[in-house]
Amino acid sequence: MKRAIVIVIDSMGIGAMPDHAQYMDSAECNTLCNVAKSVKGLNCPNFYKLGLGNLADVMGIGKNPNPIAQYGIMKEKSKGKDTTTGHWEMMGLILEKPFKVYPNGFPSELIEKFIKLTDCGGVLANYPASGTKVIEDFRIEHEKTKYPIIYTSADSVFQIAADIDVIPLETLYKYCEIARSILTDEYNVSRVIARPYHLENGKPVRIGAKRRDYSVEPFKDSACDIILKNNGAVLGIGKIEDIFVGKGISHAVHTGGNAQGLEFTLKAVKNELNLNEIKTKRYNIDSFDKQFIFTNLVDTDMLYGHRNDYKGYAKAIEEIDAFLPKIMNAMTEEDLLIITADHGCDPTVKGTDHTREQVPLIVYSKNIKPERLEDINSFDYISTRILNWLDIK
Repeated sequence: MKRAIVIVIDSMGIGAMPDHAQYMDSAECNTLCNVAKSVKGLNCPNFYKLGLGNLADVMGIGKNPNPIAQYGIMKEKSKGKDTTTGHWEMMGLILEKPFKVYPNGFPSELIEKFIKLTDCGGVLANYPASGTKVIEDFRIEHEKTKYPIIYTSADSVFQIAADIDVIPLETLYKYCEIARSILTDEYNVSRVIARPYHLENGKPVRIGAKRRDYSVEPFKDSACDIILKNNGAVLGIGKIEDIFVGKGISHAVHTGGNAQGLEFTLKAVKNELNLNEIKTKRYNIDSFDKQFIFTNLVDTDMLYGHRNDYKGYAKAIEEIDAFLPKIMNAMTEEDLLIITADHGCDPTVKGTDHTREQVPLIVYSKNIKPERLEDINSFDYISTRILNWLDIK
């Protein structure tokens, strides 16, 4: 059975896009190279073998004259620099109009509507902020008032943070569903994100495994839908199901971080996942003759990029590198592996938001011809490549 595997290292960009200034980003933005330089070199022998160091000056990885994979750099065609835009484009959906952002917070009429529909009594914050800082700044008031903490960023997101001992998790999810229902049309927000946390030893700790993303539904069929319609299974690992609102995803498993995402990917490649336990309600397929495994590794973005933690970012890349041989060794000659990113989030530059960057592309199979892939002007190169691999015309 032919299988395609796509692993997205969230936010691991590799250089500013030509239009970076339109997104208020510096020409110096280069998440991968700047992280590597900041730690005086990455220890990534497997990315070296794959040819990642041939794409740019990635300190510690270096140029490999005999890589085992195909490698290139993809430019983004869509307007935007967020998770939804990047992943959608990978699956063939190009956004001509960017999602709206709210640099001054959300308008009062929208917040009033949210308060009325949720009956939450009020909200706290309502401005662009780092998630960890806004929680620290408002957690005492949150405990007293039981109001949810609302914040955004330079990206198109409406984030709702809550201590699950103050606002139960199911209530937080309900608030997000209501927000999602009203953040359409003129508001045009890409994602509503549930940010649950609890206190450990008196300090707030976010619960990554319980985070949920509520995206707008894709405006047309993606490569995921096309695979399903051609008797293929589509397994989303991490926040993939949320990004596509379940559309085109036949099986899904959420993760608490990169380690779990990599383990689930390995189990999927080794056919050790119980697919009956992770079937989605939307597509309850029983048999298939091809498979697409789609994984998002979120820690690089969520834990390190947005927190300007280049040391943590570097360590996360090295941990992914160390795990890759397990996945590659488990692959058959019928498997295609693609490793890429969805945007940038350079922790070494000013600010804590995503950066408008090109992304690296690694394509590996046990019988593939290694070569440099040139002039890739859209992330939808990936959808074309996997559909061809799965013999879907």
